[in-house]
Amino acid sequence: MAGFMRRAMVFLGLDDEELDDFDGYDDAPVAPQAPRRYAQEPMEPMGPMGAPGPSAVRPLPRDIQDPSGQVIVQPRPIRPLPQQPNVKVHVVSPVRFADAQEVGDRFKSGQPVIVNLSEGDDRQLARRMIDFCSGVTYALSGSMDRVADQVFLLTPTDVEVPAEEKRRLQERGLYRA
Repeated sequence: MAGFMRRAMVFLGLDDEELDDFDGYDDAPVAPQAPRRYAQEPMEPMGPMGAPGPSAVRPLPRDIQDPSGQVIVQPRPIRPLPQQPNVKVHVVSPVRFADAQEVGDRFKSGQPVIVNLSEGDDRQLARRMIDFCSGVTYALSGSMDRVADQVFLLTPTDVEVPAEEKRRLQERGLYRA
C-alpha cells in the first residue's frame, strides 16, 4: 500500500522521485573521437555488415570545381512556361459546402474557377467558401481576386485568363473590368 501511495504522490508532484532505484543505463565512459575534416575526408556511408558502401554525396553535374577546390554553382536555365491557349473558366454557384470539393478539384487540375456567391442567402456558407477558396489558392500558390460583388476568380499558378474569356464572363455579369 505504501508503494501505491508513494507513486500517487510522485505523480501528483507532492513528492520527488528518487533516482537511486534506476539502473537503466551503464555509466561506461565514451572514448572521444578526433574531429573529422569533411572537405578532405568525405564520410563514406556504411553498407550491409559494416562494409563501406557507395558514396551518398555526389556533386551535381551543374557544379564546377575551380582549381582552388571551391565549388561554383551555376544557375539552372530558366525555361519558359507553356502557354495554355484554350483556358476555360469553370463557374460554380455553391448551394452547400460540399460544392467546395468541385472548386478544389478544378483548381488543382489547373483550371481557373469563378465562385459565384451572389445567388445564395446563406452568409455562413459564403464565409466558409471564401475561407476554403483562400486556403486552396494559398496552398497551391494561386491567386484569388474579387471580380464582382460576391464573385471571386481563383487563378492557378502560371495560368492567365485570356481577354476573350474575360469578355464572355462580363456578358454573363460575372466579371467587371
